[in-house]
Amino acid sequence: MSALRRAGLIALMLSAPLTALAAAEVSICYNYGCVTEAPVRFDDAALGAQQRRLATARTAEEERQILAEVIGWMYREAGKQSPIHADRAGDFLDDGVYGRMDCIDHATTTTRLLAVLEARGALRFHRLLPQARRTRFVLFQHFSAVVEEIVPAPQAAVEAVPDHVPVLLALCDCDVSDDLPKPAPEAAGTPGARYVIDTWFYDHGTPAVVLPLAAWLDGEGPNVQ
Repeated sequence: MSALRRAGLIALMLSAPLTALAAAEVSICYNYGCVTEAPVRFDDAALGAQQRRLATARTAEEERQILAEVIGWMYREAGKQSPIHADRAGDFLDDGVYGRMDCIDHATTTTRLLAVLEARGALRFHRLLPQARRTRFVLFQHFSAVVEEIVPAPQAAVEAVPDHVPVLLALCDCDVSDDLPKPAPEAAGTPGARYVIDTWFYDHGTPAVVLPLAAWLDGEGPNVQ
């Protein structure tokens, strides 16, 4: 069988229709303490592209790495529609700037962005939890979005092959068994482990800092104020 015919057959086998999802509108917090909010919109095509990035993760750790980048992208998109593009790391570098964000703004906004991804089924290895708060000394508090590692539902990609594919294979004089989609291997990880997804530490649109919740509560993270 020619390479062209083989490629076409495999493409047909993997061409199961995708369900269209709606665009998402999220309220973004800024100016410290979420005193100001602005709606931003993410269209379905752009979100779908990010969802496909997350779908490449084979483990919970990989999903967290990609998730940090996806959240950074969502902030950059939000910055095109709101003044949060002026936000800088910590609280002092953008003091008095319209569009600045403190940890309350970040924790609330990031939690909302994660909720969008979760609602689309983009998080396979994690679920969203309520925000976490850490207190160091009396006057300093810090907040962050939190996710918990879960066991993903098993994927049976072979069962998703369209009904007409076996008929095509019967007419084909080739062996494409090695090209059939295989179920994902059993995921390694620690179900129940919790992680912060913290976007406060760096300048606007930078990938989020991901830390084990226990380490974050103990004060770990970039040294900014």
